[in-house]
Amino acid sequence: MARVQIGDQVYLEEGGVPFGAVRGVQRHGLNIYVENAGDFDIRADAVKTIHDGKVVLLESRLGPSLRTAIAHAHTSEHR
Repeated sequence: MARVQIGDQVYLEEGGVPFGAVRGVQRHGLNIYVENAGDFDIRADAVKTIHDGKVVLLESRLGPSLRTAIAHAHTSEHR
């Protein structure tokens, strides 16, 4: 967690589209903002890699509400 910086982009896969950003670094995890959904806390064991201002998460370690929020991160509220 020491390498994570506030503002780092958050992804589900390398080379994918970012869905949010790091808001805070906590002792046992991160607080992330997900576009169109708000803030979520995630445990450190849900982080796959950290590099170059990017945080890649392990989808299998995320709760259902966060997975749903990520799936809708780029859904426009205006149709």
